[in-house]
Amino acid sequence: MKRGEIIFNEGNLPHGIYCIRKGKIKIFKTGNEGRDQIVKFAKTGDVIGYRALLSGEKYSSSAACLEETQLCFIPKNSLLSLVAGHSCVAMNLMRFACHELGTSSRLITNMAQKSTRERLAEMLLVLKQNFGIDNDGALDVKLTREELGSLVGTATESVIRLLSDFKEEGLVELNGKKIIPKNISSLIKVGKVIDI
Repeated sequence: MKRGEIIFNEGNLPHGIYCIRKGKIKIFKTGNEGRDQIVKFAKTGDVIGYRALLSGEKYSSSAACLEETQLCFIPKNSLLSLVAGHSCVAMNLMRFACHELGTSSRLITNMAQKSTRERLAEMLLVLKQNFGIDNDGALDVKLTREELGSLVGTATESVIRLLSDFKEEGLVELNGKKIIPKNISSLIKVGKVIDI
């Protein structure tokens, strides 16, 4: 699948789960005004769509490719048979769900209690941890400034201004769309990050 292609849409019923063989995916919700809010990312080795399938609910968010992506699809009946016959599969799915719940809880707390500046600093650290850095030392995920704003929960213009501030403070370097973290300890302080 190519960048921007939709894997599943919010409000649709799941027919299986997706395993990411290669690539990066954004999981997002669309607000009342049509603006997307990124709620998480998934990468090579991750499984998506299982929460809605196991709970028997519709998808609560949508998923789209951030780059060329290869997926495996496991149909609902095959997955349920696997879960019924192998307790280790059921346990791993439960671990995934619990981890996702903890991450969502932290995100909600951060959105409510941290300033935009703090959220952006923390998100840059989270992106570095989740996706690593490329050969140029830049975050190894291609996000538009609009997507970064959606992730942080602010307007694109605010992200652009804050990134410029971070550059002036020596926290990051900007090379086109690439963001190169330069001073991790200062980003940790700015983001008031306890753990990632």
